[in-house]
Amino acid sequence: MQDKNLYELSLENKVAVVTGGAGFVGMNLVEKLLEHGYMIYMAVRPNSEHNKRIPVTEKIVVVDADLDNIENLSKIEYSVRPHLFFHLAWQGAHNDFDAQYKNIDYTLRTLKVAKSIGCKRFICTGSQAEYGIYDEIIHEELAPKPITAYGSAKVAACYMSKNLAKQLDIEWVWGRIFSVYGKYEPETTLISYLKKCFKNGEVPVLTKCTQNWDYLHSSDAAEAIIAMGEKGVDGEIYNIANGNYKQLNLFVEDVRNCFKDSVNVKYEKEVPYIVTLAPAIDKLKRDTEWEPKAIFSRMVGE
Repeated sequence: MQDKNLYELSLENKVAVVTGGAGFVGMNLVEKLLEHGYMIYMAVRPNSEHNKRIPVTEKIVVVDADLDNIENLSKIEYSVRPHLFFHLAWQGAHNDFDAQYKNIDYTLRTLKVAKSIGCKRFICTGSQAEYGIYDEIIHEELAPKPITAYGSAKVAACYMSKNLAKQLDIEWVWGRIFSVYGKYEPETTLISYLKKCFKNGEVPVLTKCTQNWDYLHSSDAAEAIIAMGEKGVDGEIYNIANGNYKQLNLFVEDVRNCFKDSVNVKYEKEVPYIVTLAPAIDKLKRDTEWEPKAIFSRMVGE
């Protein structure tokens, strides 16, 4: 049963634990948590290059606790008991079965740590990859049909952590993240590839890009995760997306239009299968009052 006082308690104390906080979405989340007045305990991988992003502030306590040593979070002294635990850490290539299998255990161990340090709620990020290939509107009630080890591990971690949370008596919320762009975006994304090509006068070679796609700005994604933590319903799964989907080639042209005298795109690359994304975000908006704000055509050029 959902604790109706959770939101008021979190507003009063505003203390959270974050794993994966130095990553792409994670760093955006940390920065937004600071804007919302949170004290943050960040579990980080020692010696990671991404740790340079972490601002020096008394509002952040950095804890050396990678996924293999996540129990280190139980060994430190907390000046105020954290109420929210945001678990974003995940590792391994999409079809690295051994690494993805380990992520399931890491998630369950992290959940136990969250309970041991007195957190009220565990918020974990999943992925669009859990759904697999659907040609219809993707809502949370659709049965997962993952086609990668990554998506399969996310599905397993989702349902196993949900059941474990019930046993441990800790609230649980799961957010399936769709395509995100923005600050700290990796060089491996389509948007980064396009920007590099247009900047250097190179011709991007893509598929026909006629499938539907959805892009959410990283600041909006961070706000959505915070909204899930503060207002999401215990036991629910939410899509984290923009909801304003359109053909992928239209997004590509939006990026191209940000560059003066940019080259044309070749839409000719062959791929074994096409993933189309048309996510519904009605449940997240209804339960948390969150709304995406960033407009792709205006933000992508930054």
